[in-house]
Amino acid sequence: MTVEQTTAVRPVTPQERAARAARNGGEPTLEFADRVPYDAYVRASTLHRLQEPLSDDPGEMSFLMVSQIMELYFGLTCHELRHAKRELREDRIWEALAPLRRAALHLEGLNAAWHGLRWMSPADFNRFRDRLGEGSGFQSAMYRQLEFLLGLRDRALIRPFRRQTEVYDELTAALAIPSLWDEVVALLARKGFDVPAELLSRDVNAEHEAHPAVEAAWVRIYGDNGPDNHLRLLGDALTEIAEEFGDWRWNHVKAVQRTMGAKVGSGGSAGLAWLQRSMARVVFPELWSARTAM
Repeated sequence: MTVEQTTAVRPVTPQERAARAARNGGEPTLEFADRVPYDAYVRASTLHRLQEPLSDDPGEMSFLMVSQIMELYFGLTCHELRHAKRELREDRIWEALAPLRRAALHLEGLNAAWHGLRWMSPADFNRFRDRLGEGSGFQSAMYRQLEFLLGLRDRALIRPFRRQTEVYDELTAALAIPSLWDEVVALLARKGFDVPAELLSRDVNAEHEAHPAVEAAWVRIYGDNGPDNHLRLLGDALTEIAEEFGDWRWNHVKAVQRTMGAKVGSGGSAGLAWLQRSMARVVFPELWSARTAM
């Protein structure tokens, strides 16, 4: 919390709130000695100054603001997944479920953000697309953080940030530590499942490759219908996250199809074709492959 927040947002007790309501006769407070407390906390006035369209086209504001909303959801989901990782590292499965469930709901909100762009046709996008230069969602550092947390790892994808030292260092650090799925696999080993040692000591910079031992563990877990099977609850929570994330990737493909077809991407990729290929990389792969053997 910043100094500005600590001085502007003063904690109040339930008794103080009740007394204020009584003095106001049930009406909201309309006079404050300083900055409105809501703005001091949420920074709404700052948020609403962050939109700087590059063209005069009115539709660009939708594109810009929806992109910013998605960035906030990327960061919020990363926050929850990091929390869940810490809990799983300490074998606190039950405690990890709440942040995982929140993460799934945040991803649901992220998916809903696409609705704000469903009006956009190629003609609409073309009115301001050239002004964006080489700017592309591919260059979102927070989206890379989210992918790395989920276990989708490709070191080459941090190269665009080499000249943004702080961002590059953060992404490098994220690659150097286990993903959420790595922590889940390690948890399964500690719970007595037969996970090979080489899988536990692998280079976490590289993307996890599906392993039959991890698949077999999930088959066993889902074969136990007992009320205390927290690992099954963990599997359900992770499945929901994977589904919502997969939906976001598919919604991205549909948005590109709708607004630019198979044109080349702004960031130099093949656009639609590149996105379609990227969807072949599966989040939490053994959770899905195990279903064939259940």
